Amino acid sequence: MKYGCIAKRLGHSFSREIHARLGNPEYQLLELEESDLPAFFRKREFLGINVTIPYKQTVLPYLDRVSETAERIGAVNTIVNRNGILTGYNTDFGGMAAALKKLGVPVEGKKALVLGSGGTGRTADAVLRSLGASEVITVSRGGGSPAVSYREALERHSDASVLINATPCGMYPDLDAVPIEPERFPGLEGLFDAIFNPLSTELVLRARQRGVPALGGLYMLVAQAALASELFTGLPASRDDVERIFREVRAEKENLVLIGMPGCGKTTVGEEAAKRLGRPFLDLDRRIEQDVGMPVPNYIREKGEEAFRKVESDAVREVSRKTGLVIATGGGTVLRPDSVNRLRRNGCLFWLDRSVEAIRPTEDRPLSDSAEKLAALYRERLPVYRATADRRIPGDGTPEETAVRVAEEFTERKNK
Repeated sequence: MKYGCIAKRLGHSFSREIHARLGNPEYQLLELEESDLPAFFRKREFLGINVTIPYKQTVLPYLDRVSETAERIGAVNTIVNRNGILTGYNTDFGGMAAALKKLGVPVEGKKALVLGSGGTGRTADAVLRSLGASEVITVSRGGGSPAVSYREALERHSDASVLINATPCGMYPDLDAVPIEPERFPGLEGLFDAIFNPLSTELVLRARQRGVPALGGLYMLVAQAALASELFTGLPASRDDVERIFREVRAEKENLVLIGMPGCGKTTVGEEAAKRLGRPFLDLDRRIEQDVGMPVPNYIREKGEEAFRKVESDAVREVSRKTGLVIATGGGTVLRPDSVNRLRRNGCLFWLDRSVEAIRPTEDRPLSDSAEKLAALYRERLPVYRATADRRIPGDGTPEETAVRVAEEFTERKNK
């Protein structure tokens, strides 16, 4: 391996795609147990590597030199081999500083909490202090000076203005977890989560629901990768390159999620849009039918709508872990806030707004099998679709016309 990333687990990593876009197709991922590290560093058969959880501090004894920034922080995430001399750097510092700048929340003079005391937490502490934070409090499970426990953070530091999550809590595959409740900080002005998979953690989503600016870790990942790539190759990447790659990777990983009334054409439009975008298509109702062993209408008639919503929620939990899909949901999927949040973690929600006059009631939809039921359902759900959608797509045209518009608007997100 000439270039790559080492960690204990890398199934969640986007680093290979990012470095390929930075002009390094030789970049690889290598999972190592801690017991493998001595032999790996003794051989020194690499030119440049990144290091991530949980080895950012573990690798320090294997290095010949450490940059001033990395030494001050006490954590390394980039190692360069120059003629057999291993030098450690911390490009996370620059990556996180760039991410906080993109978030747009001033840190100077503000009280900040950092969740996690590991390598990323140390980096966050250093970045916040460099930006002029008036007070930086580290929060860890064990507490103990200089860190505080999570209970102490809530009791004594609920006045914090900035919150950074530097723990793996909420990272793939445990997507429902949150390290702390952002609602407990009434003066919160900005939140950054270093986790990049999912694209938006539950912590980020809950902050945004309160109107708090919040950003996931993908921008930091790209920015630090650009700095690491420069150390590897000597070729600098501009801020424009970072922005472009961030948008491209986000668009590649983000799911296109179709919501809307039963019979509005989500499956037909979704299949066509998926073809145009070159993406896999997943129909949530079909997935549920595989799980329960019967058609959805039969299940609703036999078990009731509430039982179906529970099964549907479980299916959403699994489907929402995936990336790069076009997903057609059921008409009532968005009725459960937990399902909406799960779909949003890796997805953008497109509402196919087809007028009720253009939707035909059918016997295979027990909740809308008559014109009266359909009209009542439309009135009930219209506010939910409006509140939930990230994009509204008029749906009264042909499925092909609607699919073209969906694909075009989704593609345009690369440039925003």
